[in-house]
This record gives sequence, C-alpha cells and structure tokens, in this order.
Amino acid sequence: MTIKTTIKKVLLAASVLGLNIPLASSQTKEVTIDINLSKTYQTISNFGASDAWSCQFVGNWPDDKRNKIADLLFSRENNTDGSPKGIGLSLWRFNIGAGSTQQGEGSGIKDEWRRAESFLNNDGSYNWQNQAAQVWFLKAAKQRGVKQFLGFNNSPPVQFTINGKSYANGGKVNIAPDKYDAYATFLAKVIKGVEQVSKVKFDYISPINEPQWDWSDGGQEGAPYNNTEIAGVIKAIDKEFTKNKIGSKILVGEAGSINYLFTKGDKPGKGSQISDFFKPGSANYIGDLPSVAKTISAHSYFSTSPMASSVKARTALADSVAAVNGLNFWQSEYCILGDNAGEIDGNKRDLGINSALYLASVIHTDLAVANASAWQWWTSISAYDYKDGLIYIDKNKTDGNFYTSKMLWAMGNYSRFVNPGAVRVDAAVSTSAEDKSLLVSAFKNGKNVTVVVINPGTTDVTAAINTNGGKVQLTTSYLTSQIDELKPGKITGDKNVIPARSVVTLTGVIK
Repeated sequence: MTIKTTIKKVLLAASVLGLNIPLASSQTKEVTIDINLSKTYQTISNFGASDAWSCQFVGNWPDDKRNKIADLLFSRENNTDGSPKGIGLSLWRFNIGAGSTQQGEGSGIKDEWRRAESFLNNDGSYNWQNQAAQVWFLKAAKQRGVKQFLGFNNSPPVQFTINGKSYANGGKVNIAPDKYDAYATFLAKVIKGVEQVSKVKFDYISPINEPQWDWSDGGQEGAPYNNTEIAGVIKAIDKEFTKNKIGSKILVGEAGSINYLFTKGDKPGKGSQISDFFKPGSANYIGDLPSVAKTISAHSYFSTSPMASSVKARTALADSVAAVNGLNFWQSEYCILGDNAGEIDGNKRDLGINSALYLASVIHTDLAVANASAWQWWTSISAYDYKDGLIYIDKNKTDGNFYTSKMLWAMGNYSRFVNPGAVRVDAAVSTSAEDKSLLVSAFKNGKNVTVVVINPGTTDVTAAINTNGGKVQLTTSYLTSQIDELKPGKITGDKNVIPARSVVTLTGVIK
C-alpha cells in the first residue's frame, strides 16, 4: 500500500467519524515568543462556570456519575499518568431560582429544564431543602478546593414580580420599587440559609442578569431593567447587607454584551454602564456603596467575530475601565451563540477541537486585550444540541450518560494553571516571526510562570521563549488537541513544539 493510499484511507475514516484532520505542511515554522515579566497588567480573580440549568437534575444522579462530573469541573488532582483529573475551576456560579419550578406549567416556561426552583414559599417562609441538587454541586465544589462562590439571579422571586411570573411583559421592568427591599431581604436570607445547609458562603451576589434584553418570550427566567432601576435595586441590597453585616459583595453589570459597558448602545437608558455606575457625579452612581464590588461585569456574546472588531471593542472596553481608578472587568458569561460572522455557528454540539479553538481564542482576547480579571463560562453541563456546554448529558432527570468536550479541556488550559492571584505579563510573538497566527498570553504567580499558546493553524510551530533577561525554567507542557486532553509532557530544551490546531500550556518557575 502506498503512502498516498494510506493517507486517503485515514482521511476517509476521519470524515466518517466527523473529525477534521488538516494536513500540516512538511516544514515546521519557527517563532520566538517574547515575554516581559516586569511589564504587568491585571491580576486574575478566577475562572468559573454556572450550574444552570442541568445541575438541578444532575445533582440527583447516581453518586458515581455526579462525582465524576464534579471531578471534571473542580478537581485539581492528577491521574496516575500525570494528566489533570479536572479543569480546577476557581469560582462556581449558583443560580438562585425565582420559583418557576413551583409554578409548573403555570410558569409559562414550557421547558422544565429551564425553570428554576426557589427557596421562598408563597406564605413567606423558606425551605432550605429546595434546590438540593444544586446545593450538592456547591458542596462538591468546596470539597474539591473551590474557594469562590457566586449566587446569581435571572429574575426576582415570582412573589415580588409585577406579573407574578419569572419573565417580563413587553420588555418592561418586572419588579416595582416598593418590592426592592423585599428582594434585598430575600437575598440576605438566601446567603445565610445556603451557608446553613451547605457550609458555603457566597462571596458575591449578582442580582441582575442581562438587563438589556426584553425577557418576554417565556424561554427562561429573566428580567429587564434600565440603569436607574438597577441602581435602585443595588442600593436596597447594599442597605440590607450593611444592616445585617453580610460580607458578600454585589457584582454589578452582567450586561448582555460588552458594548453596553462603554457605549450608549441600542437600548435607551441601558448602556454606558461604566460611567453610569462607577463615575462620581452620575445620577446612578453606586461605586461608593460598601457592599458593591469594584468590578463591572459583562458577557462576551455577539462581539467575538471577526477578530479585528473583537480586538477593537475590547481595546475600547479596557480603556474605559482603566479610566475609573481601581475598577476591574469580569467576563462573567459566555458560550458560543449565533453565527459569529460566519466563523462558527452556535447550533449543534461539537465535542471536538473546532469549538475548543474558538473558545480559547475568546478567552485569550478577553484576557489579553480587554484585561478581564475573571473569565466565566455559561452552563457547565448541557442537555442540548448546542455549543453551550463544557460537559454534555442525556436529557434525563434521574440518570444518563455524560460526554466531555474539548471545550472543557481548552478552558482547563487556563483555569487549571492560571490561578487566582496570578498577574498577566506582557507576551507576544516576535515581530520578526514568520507566523502571526499564534495567540500567546503569560502569567506569573509568585515564582510560578504559566504561558498559554493557541495554534489555530494547520502547521506545527516551534516556539522559542525569550524572557528578555529574566531567568525562567519551563518544565511541563499540557496539550489539548483533537486527540489529547491536557496531555502532560516534559520540557527538556529551549524550544517547544506547538502542534497544529491545539492549545498548549507551559508551566515553570522563575529562577
């Protein structure tokens, strides 16, 4: 059999399996990656993901399966071959439900997987045994070393909404000002109640999610607000937290797209959130409230393609954040939505490397251009035929199979090795390099150094690391590709091969 015939058979088999195996050129490109340890940027707070919507059921699955899923998300242990057991998330987002589950069909949300239970009963009492499957994941995260927890709301409890539903009518705000205090009291009670049953305290509370959208189709719980209404809710929560000495910080923003942070956008009264909330003198200024985190958050949806416009928007965002002393930016929710300028479609699951490379490029751009100090994925476990999950499951409430994706492991190239407290340092492919397709970011944390390199191209690249006089010894590499999942390898020389269509993390120490 000739080599040509063998290649044809390999490609035919790959196409049947749905694999994309591009042929690399016969020559490996060589580049230099320049790293300047003394030129620093943001400090990393965390990498996270949320428990919506599937954890409300998966947390009740058989012990063996739910524990394996928890290991994949949270574990920082290694397998016997040295490969990571999980991606070591450092923050877990808990969906504080509004009560559509208790309403059942009357909730108006047809898909019960997109409803959410509430701790609040109609008589004003609380049942801390509700949301038990989600609480299981809270405990599992803590047991595996996760130290940061965030509770978020898609809607206020249905007992406080204007229409008695967990979604709105015609894009109008669904909570009246005379219910702000009740909402604040609810959140204070939830913080204490969840800590009582799980021993987990929420470090952050995010009471408002994507306020720019109408949330009137009944597809899920959701609530629109303008900036003035947001400020009113936050002030009420801050007052309640201060009165009850609750240390949880309020996360502001969760804008539906990053442009609403620094432009007026297309929704009157819902844009320019950085200046509205954090510039003294603004009518909606809340930046001096003691419970408010000095952080503005947004979601990277609808802004990631093409790369040139993604970089332009994130450069403007970084400049706007930097104009407010001490303010941080968190990218607090993302999955692959829409058609992304034709580059990738959010429809259909993709467990392979295509979506993983796109995801890695989004993380890179948010960190290296927007200076995000946190990066959080949307739904960690998905039951849908969509590019919205790190782990996929059968849509079965009591048991089923689960499937890992390369997106899980590509995120792990960051979340497992870029730990809270790490500082991003300057890193770039040398201007004289032949190949400009590599995306490179680098971080230092004490004496530890981490370099993440994305090679979306079809050719292997050999990279030499130049630390501009700094003495760095890189010791281990972790490879995610169509075949590998954070596969460990020893670094023995000065040059490192970054395989085609892969994400590679290099770790080492400052000597």
